[in-house]
Amino acid sequence: MLWPHLWLVAVPYVILVPLTTQAVDYDYERVLELSLLFYEAQRSGKLPSDNRVTWRGDSALEDRGQKGEDLTGGYYDAGDFVKFGFTMASTTTLLAWGFLSYKEAYISAGQFNHGLNALKWSADYFIKCHVSPNELYGQVGDFNLDHEFWGRPEELNMSRPAYKIDAQHPGSDLAGETAAALAAVSLVFRTENPKYADLCLEHARQLYTFASDFRGLYNEPIKGAAQYYESTDYGDELTWAAAWLYKATSESQYLDEAEHNYMKFRLKERPNEFFYNKKVAGVQMLLAQLTLQPEYMEAVQNFCDFTVNYQKKTPKGLVYIDKFGTLGHAANVAFICLQVADIGISSEKYRDFVKSQIHYMLGESGRSYVVGFGLNYPTQPYHAASSCPDLPEPCGWKDFHRRGPNSQILYGALVSGPDENDNYKDDREEYVYNEVTLDYNAGFQSAVAGLQYLRLLGQKKNDTHH
Repeated sequence: MLWPHLWLVAVPYVILVPLTTQAVDYDYERVLELSLLFYEAQRSGKLPSDNRVTWRGDSALEDRGQKGEDLTGGYYDAGDFVKFGFTMASTTTLLAWGFLSYKEAYISAGQFNHGLNALKWSADYFIKCHVSPNELYGQVGDFNLDHEFWGRPEELNMSRPAYKIDAQHPGSDLAGETAAALAAVSLVFRTENPKYADLCLEHARQLYTFASDFRGLYNEPIKGAAQYYESTDYGDELTWAAAWLYKATSESQYLDEAEHNYMKFRLKERPNEFFYNKKVAGVQMLLAQLTLQPEYMEAVQNFCDFTVNYQKKTPKGLVYIDKFGTLGHAANVAFICLQVADIGISSEKYRDFVKSQIHYMLGESGRSYVVGFGLNYPTQPYHAASSCPDLPEPCGWKDFHRRGPNSQILYGALVSGPDENDNYKDDREEYVYNEVTLDYNAGFQSAVAGLQYLRLLGQKKNDTHH
């Protein structure tokens, strides 16, 4: 009986506008709203009274550190219930970057406060996890235990061990990325809540010092993370954190350290991607913005020229970097190229490219890949909580194996996406196509905000002409 209901909600979110090219005028503001709803659906801990996702309640209220520290809050990583600090932090940095760059888009969409809340939800959690200057919890929950359970986070009944890094067991990548995230969030809150901005910045500074003074990869002490979110290097995170701290403080020592690390870790080579494990394209972009030095400007131009002209693409034009998170990868490189366009390099070319990638995801490919948006959107994301019927109905593995749409609509989630030939299966059990994660939505949401921002600029221009 879900089909008629689904069809009714699917239609209004795409407005067809008779343009000369028969293009679709996608409702970016609605997409921003939905993406933020996806982040709300991923919240762990005690939910606020203004929680908009009615089928979610308080969960994992007993999350504790090894000495009983309160580790409640934060976001569940994906369709399951582990909290991975590394990807949560890189997600937060990217969301904050998009928010800083395209604040007006959030305001015009009526999503400014929801955007702030989404960032504060993770920043609050990182501050709890940073229990002393050289000690940071980086994971709560055990993946193997977690995967024996399919159901609601509100009904979790397994033990949830917590894993940390410290001076004896360092993780420069995890501490560096968390420092970057908190520095970026401090910039967002600088005018809204200066006291909170100061708190974020204080933790960001300490975490960067910790990352710098005690070198190592976080998946050595936090073994389980390597299986899912391996980190192969920490030079990019150290440089990234220093660059964000310079942006947040204007203190020259941070820029000096960023530039020193950029040379030391040989980050000037052209990357092929930008995601939680490979930050180089983001580092180059941030340094280009902060310094306008030719070296960094050329680096980002090389990256985007390669991406637009030579990177492998599907027959329908989607950049194809990896079969896991195909759309997330494409959205991330699109966001970087939007930033490159903003500093005046090949602006029109790169913006057209970004539009082509985001529009592929919103429906130009023949279907939408954003749950609850547009035509023929995914109805079976690989996501335990949304597969569960309304309480008091029980939920379990039968709901995983059940054919048909998830009982709840996981609004705004960007699924992993199609294969290299644009083939896609809307099937809960096919996680390669239908997985959803915090990091898939981050660059996507920020790129959509950028397109909405450009649309607003275009409207302003038109208004002044008339």
